Amino acid sequence: MKRRVFISLLGGAAVTWPLSARAQQAAMPLIGFMSARGPEDSAYLVQAFHRGLAEGGFVGGQNVAIEFRWAHGQYDRLPALAADLVSRRVNVITAVGGDPSPIAAKRATSSIPIVFGMGGDPVSAGLVESFNRPGGNVTGVTLLTSQMEPKRLGLLREVAPGALLIGILLNPTFRPATLQLQQIEEAARGVGQRIAVARASTDEELDAAFTTLIKERVDALLVASDPYFDVRRERIVAFAARQRLPAIYQFREFALAGGLLSYGINLPDIYRQFGVYTAKILKGAKPADLPVLQPTKFETVIKLKTAKALGIKISDNLLSLADEVIE
Repeated sequence: MKRRVFISLLGGAAVTWPLSARAQQAAMPLIGFMSARGPEDSAYLVQAFHRGLAEGGFVGGQNVAIEFRWAHGQYDRLPALAADLVSRRVNVITAVGGDPSPIAAKRATSSIPIVFGMGGDPVSAGLVESFNRPGGNVTGVTLLTSQMEPKRLGLLREVAPGALLIGILLNPTFRPATLQLQQIEEAARGVGQRIAVARASTDEELDAAFTTLIKERVDALLVASDPYFDVRRERIVAFAARQRLPAIYQFREFALAGGLLSYGINLPDIYRQFGVYTAKILKGAKPADLPVLQPTKFETVIKLKTAKALGIKISDNLLSLADEVIE
């Protein structure tokens, strides 16, 4: 049977909460929350983080204080943000929004507990010794988003079977980018699919990447998972719409913004888990004893309005497999 969920996007709540008076703060534990994303696109994720904290008995502004730091997709800002939180002697750092954030936090401190969120492998990144026994001062959740590009390529080919050339939008400064491209190339070779890669890590490069994709005359677009692209999702979705390109993305929020298709994890639930783990550490748990978590469910989201605008008929098979169909 077709599973359809009709969505109306509500305005996001504020992403910062007022802190108590200085004297009261002194008695509260302090969380340093740093993200490679931006506050404008993360309000609902911060709400989910607070839900996780509440499950552990912590409410921002009442019995815990939170300092928020945002890189807005500019990864070179993260080391300074991490150093600032360390200087404020936070009790725990929640470093999320992609691989660069926890890596910067880990380099800034070997003693303050860190809860991470990343799309790649935390072992190869040097954050933990193993998934079951992290060791050291770091644990968290790996979203596996940067390892899903072959699956996204397959789904994109299913909705756009006539695409002779698929454009790949990739951020070369994102740590998993090399692996992402390798996996995409291998998957493309396996099915005889031609691809054209456009790279961008700044706004100027993003404009140039759009120009490259137009000149190459790509027939569809795969946007590789990357926090920088998350922050610029409105621009990217608008570009795909102008060029009438079927496109696939990593998170549901792209579909809500008008993107055709997304495949990935349920991001709010992961942020809730960040809050749960942060609360456990505030209660005395050691990161070394908290296993690294991995998502067990992945969701396919389809935007029917965009499909109709592109003249694409989504197959009954894909509709039946979709976790959510947004009218």
